[in-house]
Amino acid sequence: MYTIGIDYGTNSVRALVVRTKDGAELGTGVFNYPSGNQGVLLDKSDHNLARQNPADYLLGLEKSIKLALAQAKKTKGFDARQVVGLGVDSTGSSPIPVDAANVPLAFQKKWSANLAAHCWLWKDHTSVKEAAEITALAAKLRPHYIAKCGNTYSSEWFWAKILHCKRTSPAVFKAAYSWVELTDWIPSVLAGAKDPSAVKRGICCAGHKALYAEDWGGLPDKEFLALLDPALVDLRDRLYEKAYDATASAGNLCAEWAKKLGLPIGIPIAIGEMDVHYGAIGSGVCEGTLVKVIGTSTCDCGVVSADKTVADIPGICGIVKGAILPGYYGLEAGQSAVGDIFKWFVEGVLGDAKLHAQLTTEAAQLKPGQSGLLALDWNNGNRTVLVDPLLTGLTLGTTLYTTKSELYRALIEATAFGARAIIERFKEYGVPINRVVCAGGIAEKNPMLMQIYADVTGCTMLVAGSSQACALGSAVSAAVLAGAHPDFPTAQKKMTRLKPGVAYKPKAANQKIYNQLYALYRQLHDSFGGINKAADLSHVMKELLAIKSAARA
Repeated sequence: MYTIGIDYGTNSVRALVVRTKDGAELGTGVFNYPSGNQGVLLDKSDHNLARQNPADYLLGLEKSIKLALAQAKKTKGFDARQVVGLGVDSTGSSPIPVDAANVPLAFQKKWSANLAAHCWLWKDHTSVKEAAEITALAAKLRPHYIAKCGNTYSSEWFWAKILHCKRTSPAVFKAAYSWVELTDWIPSVLAGAKDPSAVKRGICCAGHKALYAEDWGGLPDKEFLALLDPALVDLRDRLYEKAYDATASAGNLCAEWAKKLGLPIGIPIAIGEMDVHYGAIGSGVCEGTLVKVIGTSTCDCGVVSADKTVADIPGICGIVKGAILPGYYGLEAGQSAVGDIFKWFVEGVLGDAKLHAQLTTEAAQLKPGQSGLLALDWNNGNRTVLVDPLLTGLTLGTTLYTTKSELYRALIEATAFGARAIIERFKEYGVPINRVVCAGGIAEKNPMLMQIYADVTGCTMLVAGSSQACALGSAVSAAVLAGAHPDFPTAQKKMTRLKPGVAYKPKAANQKIYNQLYALYRQLHDSFGGINKAADLSHVMKELLAIKSAARA
């Protein structure tokens, strides 16, 4: 038996054909989104805006799966009729405004050129003001709503984006019958759902991004929403009443898509989860293991048995029962930019993508502290532990002799310091972290970065055995749902693994220097982040943004 995992990333979608008995990967298909700038629709007048064309998702769904199946067919004995299930993951929160037939507004000629009618990609930060309002109102009237998401609601999340659409694009808001997260929408398309109310919503996006919890009856109550905007009250009735963990099915493959893909009609579709949550499953997450999915951004995922009590942890992205693994609390934190920072510097500032390899080689020759540089990893804001999208990047210590490779290494070290801050926050509140497993292309291909992470955090860095951990996790979920394995622990044991012989262990001499640098990083972090009230510099970056905005206007 085989399952297919489908992973919707920031720039591309990939499909992975997996053998359920042992996790062997028989075929991979990757499709790069054709619209916008590497798949992202941008607006030069607003650097916070990031949208995607939903048409790219459907084209990529068909193309990636067909490519993966074509590759799998080269393996003797494989037959597409042996595929018993599909799993889907995506970025989040990436909500799509849809009509009453579950069709994105962007598919209509009237709205196709309106960026508000497209998918609001996870890294869209246009709703900073709305997120602050939600945080303030919840703190005053419903503190339990935000206690599980670090006491701060993010501009990256569901309600903030929808409220911003209502205020800045009221015609789009009015035209939208409902809003569906990308990770829920793709399974609904595969299942042939023609009504948004029929879309099975996953607990991952609902709990981590939309303030959903069974403890308070699901989504935020109407009284709370009315205080934000009365229009949200009516919308709530057109969203959903219940969200599901990965023991539930999102539906069964409909005839239309079965024919398009050459797969059996009626095979089950796993409930949608965010990419990093299924990536954690594909990396073997269990209690005591922290999984770091390192990509354009980084997400840190852990689980704690639902039989235990988990303390509220300030500044993290969420503690949600049933998220990631059924039967556990799913814990998520992360950094808003990691690979994107390296990409910005090499491709944006230096203007040459080919320099990545050269700079990596040169940076590896430098010793910790040798450059005299120190940077903050906030080029796309701070997701954890400050939860502030209006913070920006900072580099200290440059001289007339500073080189590009020194700057490159300083940026890598900055992301490692940010990773350490997250690990320390988890441990401070009693979350067990006995091992760290890293997934993603950066973890797999950049030993220099991985050693820096080990030296900075003091943790041995292990690497997931699959280069497609997110897609693999989706395939694992599909395998459990299809009955190929009785439960997730069994499926993970059979279908996931670590990269053999790869373990980046901290080097004592490097640790000593990085401990000194981290102490300085924390001074910058706390001052520019507004934690250190005696030396509060949190206004500096925000005043710069205000001046920038005024000058552009």
